[in-house]
Amino acid sequence: MKNVIVDRRAVLKTAGLAGGAAAFASYLPAWAHDATGLTPPMESVSGEEIALKLAHATFGLNGKAGHALTVNGTMPGPIIRLKEGQSVRLAVTNALAEDSSIHWHGILLPFNMDGVPGISFPGIKPGQTYNYDFKVQQAGTYWYHSHSNMQDAMGMFGAIIVDPAKPDPVRYDREHVIILSDWGAMHPHAMLKKLKIEGAYFNRQKQTLAGLTKGKDQSLSDRLMWGAMRMDPTDISDVSAPAYTYLINGHDSAANWTGLFTKGERIRLRIINASSMSNFNVRIPSLPMTVVQADGIDIRPVEVDEFQIGIAETYDVIVMPPAEQAYGFIAEAINRSGLCRATLAPRLGMVASVPPLRERPLLGMKDMGMGMGDMAGMDHGSMAGMDHSMMSHGDMKMDHGAMNMKMRDPSVAPQVKMGPGVATLSPEAEDRSGDRPTGLEKLDHRVLTYRQLVALEPNADSRVPSRELDIHLTANMERYMWSFDGVKFSDRAEPLSFRQNERVRVNLINHTMMPHPIHMHGHFFELVNGNPGNQPSKHTVNVLPGGKISFDLTADALGDWAFHCHMLFHMHTGMFRVVTVRKEDDQA
Repeated sequence: MKNVIVDRRAVLKTAGLAGGAAAFASYLPAWAHDATGLTPPMESVSGEEIALKLAHATFGLNGKAGHALTVNGTMPGPIIRLKEGQSVRLAVTNALAEDSSIHWHGILLPFNMDGVPGISFPGIKPGQTYNYDFKVQQAGTYWYHSHSNMQDAMGMFGAIIVDPAKPDPVRYDREHVIILSDWGAMHPHAMLKKLKIEGAYFNRQKQTLAGLTKGKDQSLSDRLMWGAMRMDPTDISDVSAPAYTYLINGHDSAANWTGLFTKGERIRLRIINASSMSNFNVRIPSLPMTVVQADGIDIRPVEVDEFQIGIAETYDVIVMPPAEQAYGFIAEAINRSGLCRATLAPRLGMVASVPPLRERPLLGMKDMGMGMGDMAGMDHGSMAGMDHSMMSHGDMKMDHGAMNMKMRDPSVAPQVKMGPGVATLSPEAEDRSGDRPTGLEKLDHRVLTYRQLVALEPNADSRVPSRELDIHLTANMERYMWSFDGVKFSDRAEPLSFRQNERVRVNLINHTMMPHPIHMHGHFFELVNGNPGNQPSKHTVNVLPGGKISFDLTADALGDWAFHCHMLFHMHTGMFRVVTVRKEDDQA
């Protein structure tokens, strides 16, 4: 693909109507094409031999141009369509001027095919081709992306759809693949440099005097308390709009990606969050969604009105549009700084409305990991169900000095290496699998929680874990330092070691005030969410601020595997470890 700049808004404006825009389709790259509704909206590749080429391009959006990295000349890259049980060879050619790689996110395969430079293979040098060979062991919705030099932030990602060998338990008439992403004209390395200088550089939603006087923000006493602890209740996303434009299948709201339907059809939406730094709240106003799959694994259907999808998670939902009208598919950033709208419609040219951004959320005491035991002098029994973030702490008789000490108490997490990279420890981190995710706590419609995920099939391994392992998510958000157990990966962090087929309960404890999507390569784990025997299997879990979540892992895949936060800048700056799985008699 030649280096071209295409401003889709200008092209569509010139064309006037969707029918006119179709006449210009041959001039647009694949990411600018409207869906026909008859085939997936992006190019698909399939078979036992698949060739992928990684290359440079220039991506134009709303008059701004940025350097992009593409797969087979498009962003997102082509949908890779496979069949459970088949063998596949993916020949990846690197046409970049730097090393690259492709990781097959959520796909079970030998560790040397996993695509993480320095851990599972050396990477792909410029001009070289690397052959990934493996047998497809599963079905479901997955994705692929570069694991080199933050290249996925620049567009190097795409969907993987694996059709089941047996009849699919999910019944549907039509499907659409929906890839969510964030796009910034600023290079990701430049973004990270600014965050290292000032952790809140991209936060344009800080509290104001006007917010205080209008009662939209914290009270003065709350602000003083949070200020004394050097915490900001608006610090929810490191990078947000306007630094990012949010995209659906490479389209912004104006370009209006459209997926077609016929009234009465059961439509399967395969939703992938391929963004680098953005968690999204997803809804289709006036159209319920039935969640049928999480991270590629079937679950018992659960009907909701909205759900949060963490970076690197996937959800499959069924929708049944009851009328021949346009429905807006809305992906709103969790800090509500921006959103992207796509449209589901019976014909091209129809446009769903773009709703206004909702009021941005504020973090509360629970997001600090401050349990009710810290609210001295209060009637705890009478406070059940109250929103502590909205209460006046001037009436709470709290000793702020004592609170600060408690949030730095090393006895809370004795294995954490205390230092400048650990600003706080959550004194009473609680299991938050039943909590609504960040920013969705107060809505009056149905919001998905992890506790509602129930595996469709019983768990294959019913053994009680033989041991527990605590992993602490630590940070100094002001200095933009991220780590596990207070140790950055670059500081020679020790691997997390398991014996083959060992059954371990892993507890993730979040000592920061941001949600973290934690991903384990090479394995699925069972989320401990109150559904014993049918715990949902996932490869990525979003750990809510100040809380903890547990999963049971059967370490059945030999080799060295990456384990990290999937917020790209967090991983890049230290929230990363190697997981090693060895045979019992292997001392290596």
